[in-house]
Amino acid sequence: MSSVGTRIFAARLAGTAVFDPLGDQVGRVRDVVVLLRAKGAPRAVGLVVEVPGRRRVFLPLTRVTSIDAGQVISTGLVNMRRFEQRASETLALGELLDRRVELSDGSGEATVVDLAIEQQRTRDWLVTKLFVRRQVPGKSGLMRRRGETLTVDVGEVRTLAGGAAQGAELLLASYEDLKPADLADVLHDLGSVRQLEVARALNNERLADVLEELPEDDQVAILSGLDVDRAADVLDVMQPDDAADLIGELSDEKAAELLERMEPEEARDVRRLLAYQDDTAGGLMTTEPVVLGPEATIAAALAHVRRQDLTPALASMVFVVRPPLETPSGRFLGVVHIQRLLREAPHDALGGVLDNEIESLTADAPLSQITRLLATYNLLALPVLDEERRLLGAVSVDDVLDHLLPEDWREGDDEDTDRAMTAQREAGRG
Repeated sequence: MSSVGTRIFAARLAGTAVFDPLGDQVGRVRDVVVLLRAKGAPRAVGLVVEVPGRRRVFLPLTRVTSIDAGQVISTGLVNMRRFEQRASETLALGELLDRRVELSDGSGEATVVDLAIEQQRTRDWLVTKLFVRRQVPGKSGLMRRRGETLTVDVGEVRTLAGGAAQGAELLLASYEDLKPADLADVLHDLGSVRQLEVARALNNERLADVLEELPEDDQVAILSGLDVDRAADVLDVMQPDDAADLIGELSDEKAAELLERMEPEEARDVRRLLAYQDDTAGGLMTTEPVVLGPEATIAAALAHVRRQDLTPALASMVFVVRPPLETPSGRFLGVVHIQRLLREAPHDALGGVLDNEIESLTADAPLSQITRLLATYNLLALPVLDEERRLLGAVSVDDVLDHLLPEDWREGDDEDTDRAMTAQREAGRG
């Protein structure tokens, strides 16, 4: 075990690899679970560890044989049941960073930047030090954001247990490199108040990407917690099909208010999608695939499919139509697959390399027909056409999977694993 008195700062543990005794990596640390107490130093009882499959599990510190800023070594016995935060528990990174506390020497307030845990002779891990930024009044009497930083004993602050949680900048900084799906997992595991604070601190584009990866309950809770104009701005930058799915979960009154505040073009696309049943091609499609005219060059098409906001499925083909190019478009001519784009000369026109025999869907096509066509022809997307063969949108395989998988698939739970590991679950965390 780490020597008694070893001081570990929680924020530096984020992302640290966790190994079993044989040296095989088990996962990575995502947070530290702390018990705040009315008297005495807070006690650290375990680590939240992300294991393969993006599952977050609880690793008691009693099962940790070595811990430092570079690696964590466990006994090898890890309960794979998904971590569920208990009411008495606090997440160090998720809830304590940025918390405002009062310094007991009377010098004012400070913000928690980091906290240190140390192992005691009793083998318990206690929070002993806080790295804080003192709040300094500006000339106007308001608190300036930046101030002196210092390390203080945990006993030198008041209101840690009941302090006001502030902005989420430090938490977001520790998760800056996470993909939207991984950051969505972080938000899902936070309490409702902290979850909304973190969501509000994200910019519109990042929040839109994260919302698309969250379970519906979390999506609705976050969107409902934003002011109307901010919520409309976020919906504007979401994929139209995802925005339509989310708005469809809201009350009619709330949905109408948000659609009124959205940009007219974005709202138009969402309203069009809301008119279709969820499990039809119209309800599943996006209205913003890559659409070009037949005279566009291979080089121009390659530039369009490089867009960062495109999913790999939608980047797999370019839909070629007569003007207008916005959906509903002019007459649909065919598609050009990305592999064909890579094989042809950059100056060639798309009209000369068309696949005009690709299967298409009508807006009322059921989910069974969509999946059958995608599987039969090994496609990642299919065009949706009206009776005049105008392109309405495209259905991609990722949207189909969202509807085929169980509603709670984003939770990451595996029922068989849960049943197998129930007998091994830690009897208590204290």
